[in-house]
Amino acid sequence: MQQPILLARLSRRGLFQGLATLAFCEAAFADEAAAISFDGLYKSFGVLGFQFSDRATSLRGQEVRMLGYMAPPLKPESHFFVLTREPLAICPFCQSDADWPVDIVVVFMKAVTPMVSAGQKVAVSGRLEIGSAIDAETGFVSQIRLVDASFHVA
Repeated sequence: MQQPILLARLSRRGLFQGLATLAFCEAAFADEAAAISFDGLYKSFGVLGFQFSDRATSLRGQEVRMLGYMAPPLKPESHFFVLTREPLAICPFCQSDADWPVDIVVVFMKAVTPMVSAGQKVAVSGRLEIGSAIDAETGFVSQIRLVDASFHVA
């Protein structure tokens, strides 16, 4: 019986190096936050309301990564901002709970942080919270939040 060419040329040392590299990569990816996009947040939405997607529901309480745009911040430094799918020129917090747009996520930072200019693309990591909530400090309503978050310009 003939062995496949790759196995015939693979040394024992090469095999162990490959397995060690694979184990290292697997551990690195296990610690990395799961990525979720705006398209992955909801299963459905319309005049009767919305349903969170199975993926968003399964990631509830876990560290996730999202890409988006910082909506115009209310202050130059803040502990929160709104992440949007597309650059916005107006404050999305001016919407009621029933009118909450499906393409925004509220981001609560670990600490007060200088904001970037509105419309800049940012990469955000934080713990995913879903469901209607009212911020005790500001009174703002949100449906999806990233908490204990951090960001950098993408």
